[in-house]
Amino acid sequence: MGEAVELSAGGRTVRISHPDKVYFPERGFTKYDLVSYYLAVGPGIVRALRDRPTMLERYPDGVGGESFFQKRAPKNLPDWIPTGRISFPSGRYADEICPGEVAAVVWAANLGCLTFHPWPVRRGDTDHPDELRIDLDPQPGTAYADAVRAALELRVVLEELGLGGWPKTSGGRGLHVFVPIRPEWTFTQVRRAAIAVARELERRAPEAITTAWWKEERGEKVFVDYNQTARDRTIASAYSVRPRAHAPVSAPLRWEEVPDAVPEDFDLASMPERFAALGDVHAGMDDAPGDLRAALDLADRDEREHGLGDLPYPPEHPKMKGEPKRVQPSRARKEAPPVPED
Repeated sequence: MGEAVELSAGGRTVRISHPDKVYFPERGFTKYDLVSYYLAVGPGIVRALRDRPTMLERYPDGVGGESFFQKRAPKNLPDWIPTGRISFPSGRYADEICPGEVAAVVWAANLGCLTFHPWPVRRGDTDHPDELRIDLDPQPGTAYADAVRAALELRVVLEELGLGGWPKTSGGRGLHVFVPIRPEWTFTQVRRAAIAVARELERRAPEAITTAWWKEERGEKVFVDYNQTARDRTIASAYSVRPRAHAPVSAPLRWEEVPDAVPEDFDLASMPERFAALGDVHAGMDDAPGDLRAALDLADRDEREHGLGDLPYPPEHPKMKGEPKRVQPSRARKEAPPVPED
C-alpha cells in the first residue's frame, strides 16, 4: 500500500497512511488522489464546513468496501480540530467535528471520509439553522433535466420571497439549493418555511413537482424533500466526493450554469481544474443571509386559506404536535373500518 507520507495542509503537517490504497477502482483513484483533491479545493470545502458540526461518511477500504456514518468525533481527534455539541430529536447528543481549516478535511479524508455531511447550524448556536436547504429529488421516470427545470422555477419563488438560493449538483441525479438565512428561527420553523416553498412550487408545476412524502403518491415527478430541513437531517456539502464508481463531486454552480451543466461534468479529476480557474463560485454565500418571515407568512396563508397544515416527519423522528398520521395511504385504506350501510 506504500509507506505513509506527510503533507503540508494550511501550515499543518498531516500524516497520510497507505496513500496508494485504491479508493475508486473503476477510475484508479487512490487515497492520495482523494487527499490531493481536497487540498486543491480547500478554500471551497472549508467555506462549506467552517464551524458546522459535521457527520463523516467513511469508506476505509474505498467505494467497494464497507462504509459507515460517523456522527461522534473520533477518539483520536487532534486537539486543533474543534467540535460542536448537537442534540438529536431523541434528546441524546453528540460532539461532532467542526472542520475550520483544510488540514481538518485532509485528516478526515485520511480516515476514508469521502463525503462530509454538515448540519445547517454553526457550533455557537446549534438550535437555529443559518441555512434552509432544498433537495430536488427526481423520482423514477424523471431525470436530472427535470430537476433543473424545478430549480429554475424555485429560483423565481425564492426571489419573490426575498431569498437567495445557491445551487449545486448533488453528485447524483438531483440538485440542491442552499438558502442562507439569519439564525433566528428554530428547526421546526425552518421546516415549515421549506414546506411552504415546496407547496408553492407544486402549485406552479403540479404536473412536474410533488411534495408527497409517500413514494406511492409521487408519480413521475421531482420530489421536493422538505424533510431535509428536519433536525438531524444533513445534505452532502459542496465539493464533497460522492461514493459512486466514477468519483463524482457535489459541485457548486452559478445560476447561469444550471441549464446546461450536467453532473458528469464534475468529478475528482475535473473539479480541481475548474476550481483553479473560477475559485469558489459560492464564496459570497454567507454575505447576505435572508429573512424567513415572508416564507412563514406563506405557510400561515396555506393553513388559513387552504387548510394545509404539517406534513409527515421522517420515520425515526418523534411524533410532532399537529403532524398527520405516518401511515402509508394504501395501508391506511386497507386498515380503515368498513362504512356501515344505511
